[in-house]
Amino acid sequence: MRLFIQLVFVSLQHLNNKAMGDLESKPAPPSYSPPPTPPPPSPTFREPWRKISWSNKEEDMKYVKNYQPGNPEVKHLRIMLYGPVGAGKSSFISSVNNIIIDRQGFSTTDGDASFTTKYETHRIQKGGRGDFYPFVFNDIMGLEDNGGVTVEDIKLALQGHVRDGYTFNNRSALSDTDPGYNSSPSVDDRVHLLVCVYSANTSEIKESVLQKMKEIREAASDLGIPQVAIITKVDEACEETEKDLKNVYKSKYLKKKMTDFSSQLGIPLNCIFPVKNYSSEINIDDDVDSLILSALRRMIDFGDDFINKM
Repeated sequence: MRLFIQLVFVSLQHLNNKAMGDLESKPAPPSYSPPPTPPPPSPTFREPWRKISWSNKEEDMKYVKNYQPGNPEVKHLRIMLYGPVGAGKSSFISSVNNIIIDRQGFSTTDGDASFTTKYETHRIQKGGRGDFYPFVFNDIMGLEDNGGVTVEDIKLALQGHVRDGYTFNNRSALSDTDPGYNSSPSVDDRVHLLVCVYSANTSEIKESVLQKMKEIREAASDLGIPQVAIITKVDEACEETEKDLKNVYKSKYLKKKMTDFSSQLGIPLNCIFPVKNYSSEINIDDDVDSLILSALRRMIDFGDDFINKM
């Protein structure tokens, strides 16, 4: 009996040791680790969505400098800029002037109030005194929510009825009895290309200003005048472009900005050109020049097509 009890005890001890061994040999469950956080989406496209030759500056410069209106009755191509206050209209004209005459000079600062008060024709000196390139710019008072240039004045300017030097009145439009009214505009007085200027650094366009812009577009369309747009201050609006201007057509933010602007105003995306105006720079920058000259070359093409149809 004692022997039987000992055998049972040994058997039970063996089974217990085997169970404990199995428990000890079983691997411990892995500790929980949260899944890795995915990296944030890239702010740039892998490839630029629009091609531009950054090494093509000299060819574009030559094209601009050699331009002559295709219509012999037209002495100069007239390009008029309009847009909200502070968009960069005056700075763009100043930047073009500095690039073409190959110097860095004074560039206006477009602030909250309209810098321009008069209808002034800006010419770029070509060589000797009195010799200018055959394209000119007209800057106008900026569009504001309550104030700024009137839509009626812009419509008159499109038709050539506004004399050079006319001082804009934000309370009333130019009348045909005013000394600033041109009753018999020539083909040179008329606007041949309308350019809308808008800042990429602006969060939104006020509805009242947007409505004015649409009215101006409709008036130009009725006259058959071609229209393009330039988006300024791309370096201030986008960190990637601020680091490297060559990212301008890789920036997802800027493409969305241009696409939204195209939808709002109705200007096709292929007629919208991003630029950076000269502001704080004291030396000419090839990348800045390339963007501006690329846009200017296309402005000239659009305007000359219209001149040839006049």
